[in-house]
Amino acid sequence: MDKELFQKLTVLSLEQATVLPYLTFRLAQDGMRVIRLEHPVYGDPNRFVGENVLGEERMNAYYLCINAGKEALTLNLADPEGRAVFRRLVESLNVDIFATNQLPKNYAKLGIDYETLKSIKKDIIYLGVTGFGPDSNEPAYDPILQARSGLMEMTGEADGPPQVLGIPLPDMGTSEHAYGQLMKALFIREATGEGSCIHLSMFESSVSWLTVPITMTDTFGKTATRRGNTHEYFAPVSVFRTRDGYVYLAVGNDRQWKAMVSQDLFKSLDRPGYEKNAGRIRDVARLNREIEALTAGQTADGLIALFQSIGVPVGKIQTLKEVCEDPLVRRRLLYTRDPVTGKRVTLAPPPYLTDFMAERNRHLSFPPRFGEHNTKILSQSLGYSKEAIAEMKTKGII
Repeated sequence: MDKELFQKLTVLSLEQATVLPYLTFRLAQDGMRVIRLEHPVYGDPNRFVGENVLGEERMNAYYLCINAGKEALTLNLADPEGRAVFRRLVESLNVDIFATNQLPKNYAKLGIDYETLKSIKKDIIYLGVTGFGPDSNEPAYDPILQARSGLMEMTGEADGPPQVLGIPLPDMGTSEHAYGQLMKALFIREATGEGSCIHLSMFESSVSWLTVPITMTDTFGKTATRRGNTHEYFAPVSVFRTRDGYVYLAVGNDRQWKAMVSQDLFKSLDRPGYEKNAGRIRDVARLNREIEALTAGQTADGLIALFQSIGVPVGKIQTLKEVCEDPLVRRRLLYTRDPVTGKRVTLAPPPYLTDFMAERNRHLSFPPRFGEHNTKILSQSLGYSKEAIAEMKTKGII
C-alpha cells in the first residue's frame, strides 16, 4: 500500500553536495518521483568529485553514491524565463515537495522562497536546508559543522587532537531529520489539507545528537570531551587487539563483568576493586592494558564465540570489504546499472527496505546525467516544442 501512495508524490529539489541529495535518495527509495534541479553551467559540484569511472564528464564516482532513482533537469533560475519555466513545473507536475539547500539570500531572487511557492501551489510542502538557519547566509561544509557543533571535540584520542567523524554526520544526520519532518508534513497535509514550511539548520541538527554531553556539561558542570575508544561511564568498553584483527568489547554492567572473569582466560582480573563499574572506571587505563595482553594471543572469532556464549556484547571490527560481505548487509545492498556502459554500481543499504525497493529487487534507475531529462520533462510535461527547447538551450535557460 505504501509504495502506491508514495509513487503518487513528486519532489522537486534544487540540490547539490550531500545533505539534500541523500535525503532525496531516501525519498526515491520510497517510490517518490524525484527531479533534481541544477544550474545549466555549474551544476552539482559533487558530479566532479572522485574518479572518472565512466569516462565522461559530471559522472564521477562520488556523485554516483546517492543520486540513483532520480531525474535531472537543468534550469537557470536567475533568468526570468527560467523562473517562468520553474512556475510551470510546479503547476504542471503538481509538485508535492520542494526542497533546496541554496543560501537564504538567493531564495527571493531565484523565486524559490516559500511565499512564492505557496502562491503557485497552496498545499506545497517546502523544505529549506541551511547551515545555520534561514536568517544566516554563512556557508557551511560538513567538517566546519562538526567543528562548531562539538562533534569533533567528542571524537579522537584523549591525549590527541580533535578529529572528524568517519562519515559526514551533519550532512546525513540533517537528511534524516528532514526525512522525519517531511513525513510529518505529509501527515498534516493529509489530515488538514494544509502545506508546510520547514526550515532546517544543519548546525542545530548536529548539536541535537549531543544528548548526554549537553546535559552533563550545562547542568552538572562535567567536562565532556573525547575519550578515544573508551566509554565515560562503563568499563571495560573499548577496542582490543587480537591475533588476527580487533574486537570491540562492551561490558555494560557488573553482572556481565562477573560472567567475563568467570572464564579461565580472564580469571586473573577477578579482583575486589573491579567488582563494581566505578572501580573499573577509576583504573580503566591499566585494566584495558591487561585485557589486551590476554586478548592479543587469541583469534577474533574465538573471543567472539567466548563472549557470546556468556552473553557479553562483542563485535569484530570489520573492514568495509567485510561489511559488504556480511550476510545481514549483503541481502540489503542496493544496486543500479548504467544503461550506457552496462556498469553495475553497488549502493549502501537503506535503513529500512521499502516495499517499493523489494518489488524492484533492490534496483534503482541509474544516477541521472547532467540535464538528462530536460527534453522529456519540458516536452511531455510542459508541452514545449523541440524548437522552443533548443532555443532555451541556446539562451542558457537550460
